[in-house]
Parts: sequence; C-alpha cells; structure tokens
Amino acid sequence: MEPLLQKLETQLAALPVPVAIGLPRGRRLGPADAPVRLAFQDWSGLATFAAGQIGRIAEDYVEKRVEIEGRMRDVMAAAAALLPGSPVASDTSWWTQVLRRAKSIASHTPQKDAEQIRFHYDVSDDFYALWLDPRRVYSCAYYRDAGMSLAQAQEAKLDHICRKLMLREGERFLDIGAGWGGLLLWAAEHYGVHGTGITLSRNQHAHVNRLIQDKGLQDRVKMLLVDYRDLPEDQPFDKIASVGMFEHVGLANMPAYFGKIHRLLKPGGLVMNHGITAGSVEPGQLGAGMGDFIGKYIFPGGELLHTSLVLRDMAVGGLEMVDVENLRPHYARTLWAWSDALEERLDEAREVLVKTHGEDGAGTVLRAYRLYLAGCAMTFERGWIALHQILATRPDGHMNTGTLRGGQSAYPFTRDYIYR
Repeated sequence: MEPLLQKLETQLAALPVPVAIGLPRGRRLGPADAPVRLAFQDWSGLATFAAGQIGRIAEDYVEKRVEIEGRMRDVMAAAAALLPGSPVASDTSWWTQVLRRAKSIASHTPQKDAEQIRFHYDVSDDFYALWLDPRRVYSCAYYRDAGMSLAQAQEAKLDHICRKLMLREGERFLDIGAGWGGLLLWAAEHYGVHGTGITLSRNQHAHVNRLIQDKGLQDRVKMLLVDYRDLPEDQPFDKIASVGMFEHVGLANMPAYFGKIHRLLKPGGLVMNHGITAGSVEPGQLGAGMGDFIGKYIFPGGELLHTSLVLRDMAVGGLEMVDVENLRPHYARTLWAWSDALEERLDEAREVLVKTHGEDGAGTVLRAYRLYLAGCAMTFERGWIALHQILATRPDGHMNTGTLRGGQSAYPFTRDYIYR
C-alpha cells in the first residue's frame, strides 16, 4: 500500500485546489480544512483515484462507495487535474469502429430510442423545474450580453434560432425533439408560425399540450408523441429545427436522420440543427470512464459526432450547410447555471425525487445529476466537447430563388439579417 499512498500524496500536492482523502481504516491524507473531501470505503477506489479514472470515481459516488464533499466547481477543478492525459483521444482501430457501429445500430431502434428518451426526460418534471429557467429550456443558452441571467440567455437563444431560420407568419414550422415547448411556443407567439412539435417523452408531451391549451394556441400549435421516423412526408415544412435531439440519433442512423429531414423540408427551406458535438474526429466517447458514466446514469444510447462527420452526413442527406456557429463556452456557462441552481436546492430536489423514485432511488438520481451537470460544464470549458448550430437548406434547383442568383433557397448568404 505504501507506493499507492506515496502516489496519492504526490497527486494531492499537485492539484489546483486542496483535497483531503479519507482512507478505509480511518487515516487521512491532505489538509483537514480542504475545500474538497473524499472518503473511500475500500482500497480499489483509491487505486481508481490514483489512475485518474474520474468517471469510475463518479460511479462509486453515485453508488455510495465514495463520499464527496465540497463545491462542485472545486470538485471539477480537482477532477480535471487528476486526468493522466486528454480524455478526447479515442481508439481509432477499424475493429473498434466496426463494434461501435454495430452497437449504434442495436441501440437505436424505435423502441430502444423511446425507452432511452424516457429514462432521461421523464425523471421528474418537478425536478427539472427546480434548476432550469421558467420556460424549461433544456439546451445551450446564448449569452448575447455578459450580464444576462439564465432566463434572459435562454430567450436570446430561442430568438437567435428563429432569426437564423427567418421564421415568418403563417409558415409551417417543425420542432424535432421539442422538449418542454420553449422554442415551439416562442416561434408561435413571437413569429406567428403554425408549429408542430414532436417528442418521445410522455411527460413533455403532456406538459406542452397543457401549455398550448392555456395559451389558446390550439389552432396553430400541436405537440405529438411520435418518433421522427414516423412523421408523414406529404406536407413538407417551410422551416425545421432540431435542438438538443440529434445526440440521441446514433452514428449508424445519422444519414437516414438527415435524409428524413430533407424529405420533411420544402425545397428552398431552412433547417437548424443545434446539438452537442465531439472533440474527437473519430467516433467514440470521452475517456477516463466519463463516457461510460453518462451512458449508464444520464443518457443511455447517446452518441456524439465531430462536426466534420455531421456535415458529411448532412451533405449525404441532400442538405447544403450555409452557416455554422460554435457556442461551446455558452454551454459551459449554461451548465454551471444549472449546476449552481441545483446545488442551492438539494433538499428540495431530494423531496421531489422521493415521490417518483423512492428514498434510495432519489439519492441515486440526485448524486448522478450533481456530477453530470458540473462535469459537463467542465468538459465544455476545456473543449473536450462542443455545441454547434448548423444552418442548412434544401436547395430548390432554381437559379433565381433568393436575393442572389444561384441561392436556391430562402437563405440570403449574409449574416446581416440575423442581427438586425
């Protein structure tokens, strides 16, 4: 054990924040007043710590094999410093890629996707309401001004998307993965569109339909509980948005996903794909156990692709990319806002979760989400993953469509219209 303890002492001395470790038999390492404190039940957990497998340490915390105390921002600063190298590097061997594709195919049948979406989004509406903004917008905010609150930045994001899509009164607008209805209702109320939202979450479906009734928008807005693959294609939409959804589509299904969007979109129409993208060019997941943790406790079946792969699949699907914007640090700030809000209401969050998950289940979910929100904030800050808004068109083939000859779409091929 002495070599392990010596390694631990060396690691603790190099961390950016003081960390104290409680050993299985009562001995302690590190300063007693350290802002971050961990207590391990067995030596295997200490070996995991020494190896920098922070995803496995997170799993041990969720399963109560390790205790972690301290501010989440301090915990994540220490966690990042423990890593032996970049977690973005992935196994790029041909066999690994074959296995990943096979797993992707098996993980993204319509039934599997429905189960995986409900695992995450149907945890508890009341739980999400504790730390999201009042509109329950569960995606990257847009901090147009540094002094914006989370709620203001989320409204700025909704409007940013609507402006990019050039939404006009009376247009048919589709929101794929509409969540709790933030974008769908914003587009209807502020831009006068006829909106259709879809989701696989029963909770979100019921919530948005209540809002539609309360707002008297039944004649212009509808929310459907349906898989995107099952949407009819006989009445194409003028504009389409997909926000925080394509992360659930899967590597194997990505060409079919964009092909479906192409068929759902009118010639000359615009589509906005807003989603998390990977730092690694090759398909894979974050190392050091972080990807495994997210897949087990938060987003089963979730897969991230590098922007270059997304653009390739969009092009294969017949869509022309016209604008790409990276909002990575915006998502870091969004996630820290969510994390801080949850940390301020931990007792209330536990009470809410007990109603749907029981005492033990509530503790498991709460511990997982504490590390998930703060951990994701850290990964966006450090550039291990990113968030891209990709605006694309379905070219109509007519040279005189648009403001410039050869535009072949509503897109004006200038960004001026977004910021007017």
